[in-house]
Amino acid sequence: MKLKEALTKKKFIVTSEVQAPIWDAEPLDVVKSLNRIRGRVDGVSITDVELEGVVGDSIQTCELLSKNKFNAIYQTTTRDKNRIQLQKDLTSAYTAGVENLLVFTEDYRITGDSLQETMFFHVDSGKLNSVLSTIREGRTVEGDDLIAPIEFTLGSGVENLWGKSVPKKGMQQLEAMKLLGTGYFLTNPIFDLEQFSKFLRQINTFDVPVIAEVLLLRNSAMARFINRHFRSGLIPDWVVEKLDKATDKRQASIELFADTVKGLKDICQGVHIITLGGEDKLQPYLDAAQLK
Repeated sequence: MKLKEALTKKKFIVTSEVQAPIWDAEPLDVVKSLNRIRGRVDGVSITDVELEGVVGDSIQTCELLSKNKFNAIYQTTTRDKNRIQLQKDLTSAYTAGVENLLVFTEDYRITGDSLQETMFFHVDSGKLNSVLSTIREGRTVEGDDLIAPIEFTLGSGVENLWGKSVPKKGMQQLEAMKLLGTGYFLTNPIFDLEQFSKFLRQINTFDVPVIAEVLLLRNSAMARFINRHFRSGLIPDWVVEKLDKATDKRQASIELFADTVKGLKDICQGVHIITLGGEDKLQPYLDAAQLK
């Protein structure tokens, strides 16, 4: 079932992600790592990774996954791309057979009311709208004709504000992404279900499906690394302590994941699993959470 169809039928969506291979990595290893969960995920997004100036080819990886019967999701950001580069990437992805697009404006997410955030959002969402509206009509931003109109199932990254009131400008930004044709909002990682429920109640007027990110945390060292190098406080202390104190670290990790997913099934339309390179270890987590 295609991702668009799954969203339309309002089934509980399960997506995950892999990194585009770099250096001498064998591209087919990505497919092999996902074969164990074939038929259990509705889509796989391809994240860009850059090490020492080398960038993996995410579009080529999307094409490889599509040819191997996975619903590939081309994931990109708009911050460092002009309209021409963004158009080139989107047309290349579509030509490669990709039907799903996940876009983040700004550095990471739509966040709130600050002048800097608002300026970046309006620049980036305007740039995205300019490109999407023209390629949907079968034209380029330069006014030339494309072979055919290009349409994606579009997902937009948003940041839930952990139960706090969503500011007026934040709501306006969400409205702008809906008007762009967003088929679903993708949040940042969720741990507190009660606070997340409050956020969902504030934005349910948009009638856009919300998919929640869930981190596959295998141990407390991984949790501390994320808090130290990516975002302080992203992973709550109680989660770190649970993984720290557990006699069976693997079982504690699986239980944490399963409990979060089971709670999310009642309040949103899906989960996006961040495996942090552990896609080959995903099967028991899906089993415990009763995902397909």
